[in-house]
Amino acid sequence: MTPSVGPFPVYHRKKAGGHPAARFFFSYLPMPSLHPSAAADNELTDNRHRPPVRTEYRTTDAPLIVTPTFLTRADNTPRAERTMDPGSTKGRHGEGIENPDAEPAEIALEANPNLAYEHWDEYWRKVHGPKFAYEEPGTDNEPVLRYDQVHRFAGGPSSYFRPPYKAMITADKKLVSDPYAQVPAYQRPRFDGFAYIAYAAEADIQKVLKQPQYDKRIIADEQTAFRLVTREIAREYILLPSPQHRDPLSLVKIHYRRPELSREEFQQRLLGPHAALVLAQPATHTYVRRYAQLHNIGSTQQPDPEGNPIDAVSVLCFASVNDVEDYLATDDYQAIEADEATFIDLARSEFWTGLNYSVINRLLPELATRR
Repeated sequence: MTPSVGPFPVYHRKKAGGHPAARFFFSYLPMPSLHPSAAADNELTDNRHRPPVRTEYRTTDAPLIVTPTFLTRADNTPRAERTMDPGSTKGRHGEGIENPDAEPAEIALEANPNLAYEHWDEYWRKVHGPKFAYEEPGTDNEPVLRYDQVHRFAGGPSSYFRPPYKAMITADKKLVSDPYAQVPAYQRPRFDGFAYIAYAAEADIQKVLKQPQYDKRIIADEQTAFRLVTREIAREYILLPSPQHRDPLSLVKIHYRRPELSREEFQQRLLGPHAALVLAQPATHTYVRRYAQLHNIGSTQQPDPEGNPIDAVSVLCFASVNDVEDYLATDDYQAIEADEATFIDLARSEFWTGLNYSVINRLLPELATRR
């Protein structure tokens, strides 16, 4: 039988070798599953790297190190509208396309612009995700404790079009008769999603990513699927843990500080008084299933022009889109946003909603971070 997370976990305490900050990890042995799966025996699937197939888990209350890798998709958007990494948006013969809008038929990922978004979204989850989780002979990716993909979708709440959504009416309270003349402009957020990858220590990032599988073949895959990838490193603080880590939706809030604050001052304010305010709101405990902050502490490579300026990210998880909408419409959230305006540059910052896909998860149960 394949194992699944059961209600009565067994813990075996052991020291976290090589990670003194982590204090202790625990082995977590789930209860047997009543739902066997052939995916458990297939080394090519990513199912074997997460529940219910994986058989041993670890957990910690120390801050984890995260690479919150924000990205944009490979498509025919003009370079002037969206920045491009050198060598990205590969053509059909392996070369980076300098001006994808001038030659969209050459884009390797999808030559038909009408299918570009859908094909990219499918490729990231169903092709790139399993490639990242797979271990080539000689590769060790066990230091990757968690790898989630968060795919932004336009129908979810964003800072550019926020709930509550209202019917468009005339002065006599009838629906507008010329909707073709009153279509709201679409404002696209800066990124299309992010890869949320967690490690126990910063040294583990290079330990994994310098292996040929990642340094060569995963990078080549990134350059096929994405036009830009940020490289920031963050310290993760879990304020509301998600015991099963299977929440379907995330509200992703990308924060830039007000100019009078240093990054350290900003992060202290975010983690201290502001987090306390968020957690003090009854609506938070009604709607939010998980709340984490990611504090920028550097980058894995330079230059990182899009990742470096990000001071922190807040990630709040929900059970449904309606829960996100209803939370943002509450008076409690208005109090949260009023506090944000006192130390966050709201004109530069943005939020959007994404679908969560868990590709690797070796952390169970998730614990609140020791502070």
